[in-house]
Amino acid sequence: MTPERTSTVQPAVRNADASDRRRVRVFVRGMVQGVGFRPYVYRLGRACGLSGVVRNDGRGVTIEAEGPSSAVAEFLRRLPMDAPALATIERVAVDELCPQRATRDDDATFAILGSDSAGDLSALITPDTATCDACLAELFDPHDRRFRYPFINCTDCGPRFTIVRGVPYDRPLTTMAGFTMCERCRAEYEDPADRRFHAQPNACPACGPAVRLLDASGSLVSLDGTHDPILTAAAAIRAGAIVAVKGLGGYHLACRSDDAEAVARLRARKHREEKPFAVMVRDLAAARSLVELDDAEEALLTDRARPIVLARRRAGARVAPAVAPGHRDLGVMLPYSPLHHLLLRDADATLVMTSGNRSDEPIAFRDADVLERLAAIADLFLVHDRPIETRTDDSVMRVVTLGTARRVLSIRRSRGYVPSPVSVPMHAERAVLACGGNLKNTFCLVRGDRAFVGHHIGDLENLETLQSFTEGIAHVGALFAVTPDVVAHDLHPEYLSTKYALDRRELEPIGVQHHHAHLAACLAEHGERGPAIGVIFDGTGYGTDGTIWGGELLLGDLTTFERAGHLYPVRLPGGEAAIREPWRMACAWLVAVHNGAPPIPSGLRDRIDERQWAAVAHLARTGLASPVTTSAGRLFDAVAALCGVRLRVSYEGQAAIELEMAADGRVEDWYDMPVVRDGDALVLDARPLVRGVEDDVANGRPVAEVAACVHMGVSRAAVDACRAIAERSGVRTVVLSGGVFQNVLLLERTARALMADGFGVLVPERLPPNDGGVSYGQAVVALGRSA
Repeated sequence: MTPERTSTVQPAVRNADASDRRRVRVFVRGMVQGVGFRPYVYRLGRACGLSGVVRNDGRGVTIEAEGPSSAVAEFLRRLPMDAPALATIERVAVDELCPQRATRDDDATFAILGSDSAGDLSALITPDTATCDACLAELFDPHDRRFRYPFINCTDCGPRFTIVRGVPYDRPLTTMAGFTMCERCRAEYEDPADRRFHAQPNACPACGPAVRLLDASGSLVSLDGTHDPILTAAAAIRAGAIVAVKGLGGYHLACRSDDAEAVARLRARKHREEKPFAVMVRDLAAARSLVELDDAEEALLTDRARPIVLARRRAGARVAPAVAPGHRDLGVMLPYSPLHHLLLRDADATLVMTSGNRSDEPIAFRDADVLERLAAIADLFLVHDRPIETRTDDSVMRVVTLGTARRVLSIRRSRGYVPSPVSVPMHAERAVLACGGNLKNTFCLVRGDRAFVGHHIGDLENLETLQSFTEGIAHVGALFAVTPDVVAHDLHPEYLSTKYALDRRELEPIGVQHHHAHLAACLAEHGERGPAIGVIFDGTGYGTDGTIWGGELLLGDLTTFERAGHLYPVRLPGGEAAIREPWRMACAWLVAVHNGAPPIPSGLRDRIDERQWAAVAHLARTGLASPVTTSAGRLFDAVAALCGVRLRVSYEGQAAIELEMAADGRVEDWYDMPVVRDGDALVLDARPLVRGVEDDVANGRPVAEVAACVHMGVSRAAVDACRAIAERSGVRTVVLSGGVFQNVLLLERTARALMADGFGVLVPERLPPNDGGVSYGQAVVALGRSA
């Protein structure tokens, strides 16, 4: 997921010297601060026999180097090629200067200067990075002075984005500013030959942050003679306790994943009834014991970003059923901080490691309020005194098969990836702020050719999340010197993100239709401008006609689109209630199928009150408090209810997810879902499909087969629609996006069929297909319209 390192050397000759000596000023732009780039330049310059200096500035790194022309040429050749592992070089620009030294280089020196914070501030900040092997070796070496020190780091690893307060990335502008380095740490920090040279979080037990263990009242817990809070916390976890653990971007709630009673208590206290928990395992071998992993999944799991990876659970995996009820998959991650490594080793167990929050709240990250927010959930609190500047949740990824290739699909892009920029396929003459949607919110700030898609905020449904959203915009804008001129927003007038955008009266507002933003985001991520056919399937999106879209066929590019087709429209009986209760959507679809009041299906008679069913059917027939929707997500909800898989949900998308989990992927049968023309638009008529489900369930066909046939039917209809649009338009590129395409069975089958038919298929990879990618799409559309 990390961008490839590229560079373009752009010489701008000013005062070229005619002798065999050469002096250059080199501007390096990209992710080159806090990654050991200056000591790398220092060592390279000395190896090439050059004199010169290197320093950080507000935009990256500036170098001046002088020596024999051949040596300078060798230096410039090697500069982008041998850069440190965490560096991402975007551009190298070279100015020729007049040589100043004599021809002899016996006394050549190269120096590292302090940072220059004047002028334009646009240097990139690296994401937080998992503990490197060298630091891990020291962490568990009893003879090392940092043995079991939970804040060990170097220039190759450790916290970055979550501790930075400003640029240039120097210690005084991080949350480490309050810790004064001891003599030994200072010596490492100032030695260009040391891997901790200018590692801003550098510290040791004598001078750095420290861990404490508290009870729910905030009192220090007796360490029972161990003098080690982590050992004591691990022992408590082994005994069944729930412990709040302060990580890099916020607090986790941890308990043993094989302790059914502890997992049940965690669910009850957190009010998270069924949504799956992630688990953290000690190492790759432990991960293999829980989930099936291929090479691509293992590479993702061990990537320095250390995301949560969704993979197929092994039969007999030692985790409590309540960790991920109703799921064949399990979310697994490896430790990414020294504290995690210590805790996992001391506990000698796989741990549930879920966000430290109450239901619907953002993750807790400030020490001042964590006890108040989590005291009713956690038994103990493993805390430390290094402040977290930016709340950042764990990222979630999975690997899917697109044609013959295994590709990474981002589900939630946050810690480990943010704030790495995403390029845009046009240069922004005006800076843009895009505010995203209401669910799985992210924001996006664009300056020049870089888009900074913010960390995962969550659902904008309360004051705490809105505050996290506004603080994030201000922080990222300040870090990367983005002062927006334009604000892009969703068309839905009641979204808090839309209201925030329209309250920014100093900015030019540009409304972007939700599904067009999905289309544009995927195109732009792949460097494409379009046109393309967009098959955009999700749960909810405000349409240009004021209805609720969600099963859309678009034909468009980065600035404009037309609605080429959509799913057959039905009512959403009771509005939001139909999202929480999928049986209502089953009723609405049966009203459409039977063109009147449908009888309650036999399989639901003992689970739904007949008077309720009749009342909902009345809403669906009359339209009272029941807006029209073309939502593909609600279609899957309806089918899940008809199959008896899920009648009510406790989290977004639960019914559709469990329907996918129930499907037998080996089934090649399908239900008909004809593509018909209604005027200029195509309609995916799902009524025959729903009727087929109704009949087969009544006749006792296994749910696994029914669910598979539904996926095949929807996939075939989408491909048929793309063929029809391509025949009319000549466009042969298809974008598959929207939250429904997190469904791996649907995504892989649809992509495979399209590719077999000769279509080019684009799928979001670096950014999520769900609403986490909408802000980027909004920004791209706004750029095109405001150019």
